[in-house]
Amino acid sequence: MGPHWAFYNVSIYRKFTGEPMQKAAVKATHMSGPIRIAFPDGSMREFPSGVTGLEIAESISASLAKAAVALDVDGTLTDLTRPLTQDCAIKIVRRDDEAALELIRHDAAHVMAEAVQQLYPGTQVTIGPSIENGFYYDFARETPFSSEDLEKIEQRMHEIVDRGETFTCEVWDRKEAIAFFEEKGEVYKAELITDLPESETITVYRQGEWLDLCRGPHLPTTKHVGHAFKLMNVAGAYWRGDSSRAMLTRIYGTAWRNEKELQAYLTMLEEAEKRDHRKLGREMDLYHFQEEAQGSCFWHPKGYTIYLALEAYIRRRLRDAGYVEVKTPQLIDNKLWVASGHWGKFRENMFVVPDEVPNTEDEGPVISGEANLMALKPMNCPAHIQIFNQGIKSYRDLPIRMAEFGCCHRNEAHGALHGLMRVRQMTQDDAHIFCREDQITQEVKAFVELFYACYRDFGFEEIQIKLATRPEVRAGSDEVWDRAEKAMADALEVLGLPFEYAPGDGAFYGPKYEFHLKDAIGRSWQCGTCQLDFVLPERLGATYIGEDGAKHRPVMIHRAILGTLERFIGLFIENCAGKLPLWLASVQCVVATITSDADGYARQVHDALRAAGIRAELDLRNEKINYKVREHSVQKVPAMFVVGKREAEERTVAIRRLGEQAQNVVGLDKAIGDLALECQPPY
Repeated sequence: MGPHWAFYNVSIYRKFTGEPMQKAAVKATHMSGPIRIAFPDGSMREFPSGVTGLEIAESISASLAKAAVALDVDGTLTDLTRPLTQDCAIKIVRRDDEAALELIRHDAAHVMAEAVQQLYPGTQVTIGPSIENGFYYDFARETPFSSEDLEKIEQRMHEIVDRGETFTCEVWDRKEAIAFFEEKGEVYKAELITDLPESETITVYRQGEWLDLCRGPHLPTTKHVGHAFKLMNVAGAYWRGDSSRAMLTRIYGTAWRNEKELQAYLTMLEEAEKRDHRKLGREMDLYHFQEEAQGSCFWHPKGYTIYLALEAYIRRRLRDAGYVEVKTPQLIDNKLWVASGHWGKFRENMFVVPDEVPNTEDEGPVISGEANLMALKPMNCPAHIQIFNQGIKSYRDLPIRMAEFGCCHRNEAHGALHGLMRVRQMTQDDAHIFCREDQITQEVKAFVELFYACYRDFGFEEIQIKLATRPEVRAGSDEVWDRAEKAMADALEVLGLPFEYAPGDGAFYGPKYEFHLKDAIGRSWQCGTCQLDFVLPERLGATYIGEDGAKHRPVMIHRAILGTLERFIGLFIENCAGKLPLWLASVQCVVATITSDADGYARQVHDALRAAGIRAELDLRNEKINYKVREHSVQKVPAMFVVGKREAEERTVAIRRLGEQAQNVVGLDKAIGDLALECQPPY
């Protein structure tokens, strides 16, 4: 059995070894008494207290020990060399396991930071976490990095990986750690340590001669990072996300378990760039964004046609599902937001304006104080309760399903804005269901069925559901949360839908479903939601008269199918690369002439299409037909009716479909009838 490494009192270690603090690796000895280790297959074995994951792997097989890179202890990843001192359940993580990806990416960030400081002395390293699909590190450097710099850094990273330096954990004294980093000129690291709670153990990980402040865990060596990584781009980032602090340089990278995964990801990025909804929006003349209205979309006629068609589809679905539609104010006094709890939780994301009152001396408006502030609504729920509270409601009236295409505003950070995907002005296909507690399961079940029916109409079949449960900071008692979480789980079990829990990710007022869907190139998106709320009705005084004649609180179900129309349109445009289904396309057919001799007939065809309810345009320009076809293909027009002298004489049209080379000559009446059927919405 090899030596064991653990967190140990550094001053005691130095007393007996005389080693400098920054070189004192943390050692421990076996503690007395055996511990019981549970394995994934359900088996249980006893080991001496202080045994490490590596030793457990070695006791099973030499091949497992060679493949192991980390240990999952009761659901938390740890170093293989960490000693175990109490009963626990473990999983030995191999490098090719999904769980190893986070470690590969985190270690790649450390390797990148070492490469940067080797190549560019004087550069300070700040924070460098793993993120979805990769990692980044923020650096303090006067001169920004260039693309040529990234190539050099990446090459040096490969060299560091090849050296196979061991990752070693060291525990440092807080004051000495601060002094060490300040002496090195690493003021950002010193600040991080200073701001850590006094109870926090200060740990540093060393790879060869280079070290970094880090909680860990890490792979055994830099060699385990592998070579399936790539540095992607450089961006600016404020220190700790605070715009009043220093601007740092952030380098993004991606890292994977093998070259095949890396290439698949890079190919997906190339495809995603081609499908970028901002690029397609310009090409298809749908919408644009500009500096004077950051985070808000300028919808062009074609784009707004798509918007209205989408809204009409959802409106039909809601009508037939028993919803009533309402409209509530945009600007609401902050007193309502204080009462609902949103003022305390969401104030910094709200656009707030002073409530101006008339000046009796006719010297302009007088701005009142903090108590009379108004806010643009960031969500619709408090306003819907105001409608519910008008008049007396009986238990027989429930459920009441109240829908609104509510325009909301949220003060998203400038750096977070991203086309239609992250906006400041948005319209939600929002609704709130007011029901009795015994109606929860049925109402949630009905919504999930409606949700799936809608997404099938858009071609999305692969949908994952997560049940997000109570967060650490929340409103309501544990008893209420127990009932709410059980009701949400029961509804999915009745439907026979698989789901997984997302512990702690619920809203502050109740548990929720997160619907994650995969698009055509494998990306995951979260759009719709369903949230159970026992809290807001109580805060805002919502009641109904029960069968017993007493007042009761309704349960409130917050739910949205598309989420926001803006984001869904952006997502859907990217999913289908702009080739929208006929029923949703802004222009469903273009009538284009080959020669001017057919202009009169083309006008007749265009008028007949419009009369059949088809969104059609007429192209009589004096251009070659191939030019017209290319131009309308770029704009992703699904169908073209091409007409010339022969088609005019025979009352036919040559039909060209988007993406197809062949054309089909069909009689005019049949062509219009067939196309009209295809243009019908799915519901």
